[in-house]
Amino acid sequence: MSRRLALFALAFLLSAGLSVPAFAWDSFGHMEVAYLAYQQLSPSAKARVSALLKLNPYYGQWVKWLPPNTSPADQDMMIFMLAATWPDEIKQDPSYTADGSSGGDDPTGSPDPTANTGYGDKLMHKYWHFVNTPFSTDGTALSAISTPNAQDRIALFRSVLASSSPDALKSYDLTWLLHLVGDVHQPLHCATRVSKADPGGDAGGNNVQLKCRGCPSELHMFWDNVMGTANSEQAAIQPVITAVQKVPAADPTLAAKSDGQDWIAESFQAAQQSAYQPPIGPGNGPFSLNTAYKQAASKVAAQRIALAGVRLANLINNELK
Repeated sequence: MSRRLALFALAFLLSAGLSVPAFAWDSFGHMEVAYLAYQQLSPSAKARVSALLKLNPYYGQWVKWLPPNTSPADQDMMIFMLAATWPDEIKQDPSYTADGSSGGDDPTGSPDPTANTGYGDKLMHKYWHFVNTPFSTDGTALSAISTPNAQDRIALFRSVLASSSPDALKSYDLTWLLHLVGDVHQPLHCATRVSKADPGGDAGGNNVQLKCRGCPSELHMFWDNVMGTANSEQAAIQPVITAVQKVPAADPTLAAKSDGQDWIAESFQAAQQSAYQPPIGPGNGPFSLNTAYKQAASKVAAQRIALAGVRLANLINNELK
């Protein structure tokens, strides 16, 4: 890498989390997970996922977003990266419905919250993106974990990949898995703080307000875009490829863990030990994040991104038929 590119990558990482975010982990973080995973796919797995992703209704749009003169091999890789953002992209698509209550974040009231019927399903299923595992530091009774959620969806979708189900359904489930494996490695997608201020939970830090220079307005939003942001998925492709080179390699022992419950338990622990640490205090703030907190958060996020990439690759290599 040239000195100029190296300095650009470092600047990009240092500025992570300081721009207005677009999506969970931001599209930037999800594309980093996908990039890392793609590097570790077997040749047969790469061919298989390439064929499946061509069945996604957004495939033609993704092709248009690719840089000019992209080689066929890089095209397949970049499509894989873009596909990891699809479950967030549909949140902006008027042909999809935010089913359920609380703006679609709760499955209550959805006409079919557990559906797995493929691309004909026009529900957003926002509640599939997280597992609100509760904890309390003030003795408030813990709230129930709503279902369906990211944990049971990951288990379902990976079972479909390993089955003899039609390719159309496998394409849908693969695209969700590319995204959800990333989601459950974001600590605040796996925890909600229950307190007297929020007896039903703080929605993974969405209720916790921030007020500091360069900070987004909510704690969850800070963690979503701590790895970087982009104005669009198209604009993120090359910056992601540059920035992700700085992500440290995943611990091989942790990377070998294949149980989604373990991944979620790690994120739940990281939320308590990192996300809700000072200067985040009791209640909903507003709080001002200091440099030490931001640097620690960036380190944790990079570790989680690296683990997500290896684990996603292992899942596909070992289970996709």
